[in-house]
Amino acid sequence: MEERPEIVFFDVETTVPTKPGQGFAILEFGAILVCPRKLVELRNYSTLVKPADLSHISSLSVRCNGITKEAVVVAPTFAEIADVVYDLLHGRIWAGHNILKFDCARIREAFAEINRPSPEPKGAIDSLVLLRQKFGRRAGDMKMASLATYFGLGQQTHRSLDDVRMNLEVLKYCATVLFLESSLPDVFAENSWVSPNAITRSRRNGKSSPENTGQNESSPSSSANAVICSAESSTTPSSGKNHPILSLVMPPSEDVASSLIDSNSVTVDPFDLSILCDEMENTHHDEDTMEEEKSSLASEESSTSIAHENPHRSDNFLEPDDISIPSISATLVRSYPGHRKVQIVHQGSELQLRCKYLKVRFGISTKFFDNTGRPKLNFVVDLPPSLRMVLEKTDSLAKELSIDSGSSSDWHPIVNKKPGFYNYPTIRLHIPIIADGETSRLVTEIFEKDDTGTRKVVFSGVDVVELDSLLSPGNLVDASFSLDSYDYQQNAGVRLVAKKLMVHSST
Repeated sequence: MEERPEIVFFDVETTVPTKPGQGFAILEFGAILVCPRKLVELRNYSTLVKPADLSHISSLSVRCNGITKEAVVVAPTFAEIADVVYDLLHGRIWAGHNILKFDCARIREAFAEINRPSPEPKGAIDSLVLLRQKFGRRAGDMKMASLATYFGLGQQTHRSLDDVRMNLEVLKYCATVLFLESSLPDVFAENSWVSPNAITRSRRNGKSSPENTGQNESSPSSSANAVICSAESSTTPSSGKNHPILSLVMPPSEDVASSLIDSNSVTVDPFDLSILCDEMENTHHDEDTMEEEKSSLASEESSTSIAHENPHRSDNFLEPDDISIPSISATLVRSYPGHRKVQIVHQGSELQLRCKYLKVRFGISTKFFDNTGRPKLNFVVDLPPSLRMVLEKTDSLAKELSIDSGSSSDWHPIVNKKPGFYNYPTIRLHIPIIADGETSRLVTEIFEKDDTGTRKVVFSGVDVVELDSLLSPGNLVDASFSLDSYDYQQNAGVRLVAKKLMVHSST
């Protein structure tokens, strides 16, 4: 097979089945060839397609894409454009929004109906799956129309050529946002209380005319662009394998090939997500450890820098019985320029809690790491009724304000509740870590109390083994902690950050 380095973004518009057993019929095919190194359009092709049975174009079908019987009556049949479609698709990387679930299956069916072999991809990029994995659900359902609104790209026309061009633009925007967030995580990757629907920027998006029934093929970019793309690929064949966009490609394995053939397949995924799915399952149980707010670490460092070694110092921490539930409120405060976060307040002051004799249910967890490779330390304790009342009120107020402020993130409650006596309600306490020169250190002050007295535990760096031995299941601990809200990558909630821990020795 000749080397075909271009990515082909394609889309089909079809009839909508209205009867049991009725299949889809392609009404329009549109594609663009894109240079993977420059992300420029090298060539495009679009045409309306006359189905074998015009009666399949129902009023429902017209409402979906605007393509009428009159528009396609003089258009070519699929058999008449099959050579062009095959040449565009075969041996190239296929890309599109939801293509593995829908468009690929329609192409297979169309070639099977004319008794011709279907084109085969070199790899596939399904942007719907890709963006749900990499970009989260910032744009709600992540449909193309929602993404276009999110980025202010205009209305989706549901016409093939318009849609594939919009698809490419959406990927460019998402890649830019992710690049910026990864380069400056402390600045960009924290709370943003701007509604995804609050788009003030817009672009006009040209619409295809259903009356344009002729086939349309052109090369909007100069021929030099095509030559440059091909030349780069041919002169440096090995580097092409390492190109960032090609790292997203799924090679057409036997499993993938069979899934493309199966038009009824609805579980196709262009990535090996087994590890991600396992992590998501674990994260559901470790909900507060998903993402870390960098600003909270700064506040932890400043608070501990002025703390004395007296373990009984209150530092404005309130015990549950000292709190008036009706006096708890939530407000928005500035976290850094242009961004705000939820703060929990009690009688005009930031609420911080202290609770004695919390029983450790699960010891130190280190299954998650931050972007510097440091473990995200946390442990789980049983929740006494008095503290539960305070935290549930806090959680309710914070969630309500979060939604009112425009956040569409999934909310993760503070209190983890499961049925049954053994599964008593629990909370997760986080022990933050910060860099200290060449090493890392715990922000939380930790003390140990036994029959001989109380001593401050001094760790050399981050000693997870010793920390785990202190906070082992069944041990009792007095905890002073802050309530820090977060909203990051479509996950929001209130994190309980331990400022001071007094561990009661079991000896």
